[in-house]
Amino acid sequence: MRDGRAGGERNDRGNSHRNGRGNGRRLGRRFGWLWGAYGTSALGTWLAFGAFPLIAIRVLHAGSAEVAALSSAGAAVGAAVAVPLGPWVEFRRKRPVLVAMDLARFVALLTIPVAFALGALSFLQLLAVSVVVAAADITFRSASGAFLKTLVPAEDLLVANARFESTAWTTTILGPPLGGALIGLLGPVATVVADALSYLLSALGIHAARGPEAEPVPERRDAARMRAGDLLDGWRYILGNQALRALFFNTAVFNGLVMAAEPLLAVLMLGRLGFAPWQYGLAFAAPSIGGLLGARLARPLATRFGQRQVLLVSGALRALWPVGLAFVGPGTGGLLTVIGVELGLIFCCGVFNPLYATYRLERTANDRVARTLNAWTVTTKASTAALTAVWGVLGAVLGLRPALALAGVLLLATPLLLPRRAAVTLTAPEPEPAPSGA
Repeated sequence: MRDGRAGGERNDRGNSHRNGRGNGRRLGRRFGWLWGAYGTSALGTWLAFGAFPLIAIRVLHAGSAEVAALSSAGAAVGAAVAVPLGPWVEFRRKRPVLVAMDLARFVALLTIPVAFALGALSFLQLLAVSVVVAAADITFRSASGAFLKTLVPAEDLLVANARFESTAWTTTILGPPLGGALIGLLGPVATVVADALSYLLSALGIHAARGPEAEPVPERRDAARMRAGDLLDGWRYILGNQALRALFFNTAVFNGLVMAAEPLLAVLMLGRLGFAPWQYGLAFAAPSIGGLLGARLARPLATRFGQRQVLLVSGALRALWPVGLAFVGPGTGGLLTVIGVELGLIFCCGVFNPLYATYRLERTANDRVARTLNAWTVTTKASTAALTAVWGVLGAVLGLRPALALAGVLLLATPLLLPRRAAVTLTAPEPEPAPSGA
């Protein structure tokens, strides 16, 4: 479908080429709306960081088992709900899907302050909202990757992803302290209201990014057959692509092991070592500056040394740091150790993440992006939940430090899963195989 706005889209893209190089190049008005929407919702998410556990503990007087279930079960069930949504998104215009997912999160989150004001808030409602938000998050990511690929030319994908990464780390730095102050003044429910409103503003921003999508929506050639096979389509595509397969297993294992170590480190620092909550927060907030710096350097490094080479090096270097968490001690020295380890890890991730996101989009056919990203995110969340549960048991059986050391040692092997061979960049849909006997 074409209309009078198509020329404006082409002009936006042309301007992005004529306005210089580097991270300062212009990517067009529509990308600006998407970027602003992302930053708004990311800030809202970090403002409400930890709000659900706080509400469960302070308002509903939940125990540790219920709080753990709220985090793990909500994410796991949300991932399961999102599985069929990937194929559903693939065959629809992506901008309306993005708006719908933002509005779904806005409405779901808004039910919490309403129920709280009416004295009707329950643990089951918190769990239900966490499921809806998790499923909408995964679906939004699937659609946003496909939408981004229609907004900017292939050579600008790294610039766009670097801007998203910089924004993510900036909101990570600003959000938790502001959210903590808001909780201190008005309570944890206030941050949920802020998070809900951020999704409403995000929906309005994405709605403002009007214009035709550059690529047509894929058409189902055999509706019945596609319905039967759609659920596993994303995984089949990833596992059938050598470059994507390697990166898929690398990120699932790496993210899972890093996240699995966090609860153990929290128990070690806040319990055994006696760090104050503000020190624990500082140990993770301050190193986020490294992520911002890494994201800013990702494109210049790729321009100088080659995108694939920087991807491999930063992916390998990020695996070297977490083993140091097993040696954290008490006092200032221990706090500086955590900050140093996290700074190195987050800096390497800041470089790696936009390169990885770009690499993945470039090597995914345009008619498979939503299904691929959906399968990718569902797997990452499921592996994180599973490894977190396993490491919780290992922490109880082996002890905190041995379990942290084991996670760190296993992470040292994850660079072996990085893609070693160059792969063909896909910028158009892959042709479907001809029917047998044709």
